[in-house]
Amino acid sequence: MTDYDDFQRIAGPVSRETFERLRAFEALFLRWNQRINLVAASTEKELWQRHILDSAQLAALAPAAGNWVDMGSGGGFPGLVVAFFLGKRDGSIHLVESNRKKAAFLQAAIAQFDLPARVVPRRIHESYDSVPVPEIVTARALAPLAVLCELAEPWLTQGARALFHKGRDYRREIEESAHRWRFDLVEHRSAIDEASVVLDIRNLRRA
Repeated sequence: MTDYDDFQRIAGPVSRETFERLRAFEALFLRWNQRINLVAASTEKELWQRHILDSAQLAALAPAAGNWVDMGSGGGFPGLVVAFFLGKRDGSIHLVESNRKKAAFLQAAIAQFDLPARVVPRRIHESYDSVPVPEIVTARALAPLAVLCELAEPWLTQGARALFHKGRDYRREIEESAHRWRFDLVEHRSAIDEASVVLDIRNLRRA
C-alpha cells in the first residue's frame, strides 16, 4: 500500500483529498470489476500500484495542461484517474470508449466523484468531431505506437502532445513507427516499472 508521501512523489504535489478520493475510486472499481471484468482478476491485488499509480504519474508530466483526451479508456486508465487531478486545475478530459459496459462504468465513476470528464461512446476514428483539439492525448495498453500515431493524428497535427504508456518492447515500436511517422520524442522512465516508459510525443508528421 502506497502512503500519501509516496503518492506525491509519483503524481506531484496533490492534496490528501485527491489521494483519499482515489482510494474510494479503487473500492468502486473493484465492485464493478466483479460484474464486467474491467481488468483481469489476477491483477486486482495490484490495482493501486499497477493501474492507478501508473496512470497518476501523468499528472506530474503535464502539470499545467487543462484539456485532455484519453483514447480507448476501458476501465479508466489513465483517463479517469487523470480526471481526479483536473478538477483542481479547472480542466477536463474526454474519455473515448465504444464498449457500452465500460462506458457505463466510466459514467458511474464520473457521477459518483463529480469528475470533470465526459464519456464519448464511440470508436476513436468516429470521435474527432466530438472532441475539441486537446492539449494532451493519452492511451494505455491500446495499440502499437504506429497505430496510436494514426489514431491521434487529427489532434497531434494540430498542436496536441501525446503521453503514451509503453512496456519493455517500446524501442521496437519506436523503430517500427519510423517507417510511417516522424515526431519529437522524450522518453520518461516509468515511476512504477523500470522496464516501462511514458513516450512524450510532439510535432507529429508523416514520413
